[in-house]
Amino acid sequence: METEIRDRNDILLTRRQVEALCRLSTSSIYSFMRDGLFPEPIRVGRRAVRWYASEIDAWLASRPRATGDLPSA
Repeated sequence: METEIRDRNDILLTRRQVEALCRLSTSSIYSFMRDGLFPEPIRVGRRAVRWYASEIDAWLASRPRATGDLPSA
């Protein structure tokens, strides 16, 4: 088992909170995780997982920005 020291103030987010922050569906989140493109959650119970807010924030910050340019017609 891997031990990692984390900031004690790092908030744990539920799946619904992650969906709302990232504007992604459950299936998209798990698809991205399967492809190694999204942070893995931690298990906090037999049927419960949570994501570290700092990892979700870092993932969002790494996403490319939309330029707002529209393709010419």
